[in-house]
Amino acid sequence: MRLGVVLEAFLDRALDDTLALVAARAPQVVDVEVGVGGFAPHPHCDVELLLHDATARRRWSRSVKDRGFAVSALNASGNPLDPDEETARRHDVDLRNAVRLAALLDVERVVAMAGCPPGAPGDRTAHFDAGGWLPHLAGVHERQWQDALVPYWTELAEFVHREHPDLLICIELHPGTCVYNVETFEQFAEISQHLAATLDPSHLFWQEMDPLVVVGALSRIGHAHAKDIVFNSGELDLNGLLDRRWNAVDARAPWTFATVGRGHGSAWWRSFLTALGEHGVESISIEHEDPTMSAEQGVADGARCLADALGTSAPARVAEHAR
Repeated sequence: MRLGVVLEAFLDRALDDTLALVAARAPQVVDVEVGVGGFAPHPHCDVELLLHDATARRRWSRSVKDRGFAVSALNASGNPLDPDEETARRHDVDLRNAVRLAALLDVERVVAMAGCPPGAPGDRTAHFDAGGWLPHLAGVHERQWQDALVPYWTELAEFVHREHPDLLICIELHPGTCVYNVETFEQFAEISQHLAATLDPSHLFWQEMDPLVVVGALSRIGHAHAKDIVFNSGELDLNGLLDRRWNAVDARAPWTFATVGRGHGSAWWRSFLTALGEHGVESISIEHEDPTMSAEQGVADGARCLADALGTSAPARVAEHAR
């Protein structure tokens, strides 16, 4: 299992500066996951330039390799099913460009989200159907899948097969999208062999799911994110997990994201990494969203915890120019 980092944690730094920082603070990290569109900002990758300029593409790839890193995945998480036509079009273009760029860079993973369409024709916002008996919720899930999700992803998977036959589109299991647990993913995976899961245990923990059980139940896992959570027991007792806030810095929230190891120790992560490895997952990206510490500290702490879980401490990175 290789350790990576989601570069979105360092949006205020240029690519070379970011890679130098990660190499110094988290020498166990050898992979990078690079944002290329959708919800993911992409200051570290000029997608249009790299798609159309082979020289720029070689220069960019060399800048990553010379620091001793490899690109494990491109991230184009967005909502190509958004009721806003411009947003849906932009996120669809970003996802297709990510597929094209992955083919040119020999990257075999693109991280994405399944998306969330409107609940009914004419709605101006996406509707997340988490179930309910009230009449206005009846049938929403089925309509969304049959009218929007299946047609879109069937065509997108055919596009992937034409452009990059070895590519997996790795979908984050994320509440707020149509694919967020084992049941919805398995239904989704039937669309195409090019569709896999990106498994982030933090998204499962706060739903009271067991990531170790989920790993064993999923039919296809292509990538993983390393992120933890901590619960606010007092707030949970009063208001539960169905909270209107999505604010990682709100101390009153029932839970917040945490760097790897702050919620669960290395023994749990050892079990998780072992389970992922048995499922064929080769790389896991540290995704820093801990509000209590800087990205520099969070990535360093997470890398140490994961390296301890793997039973390794020495860096595996060897810069190209040092070989």
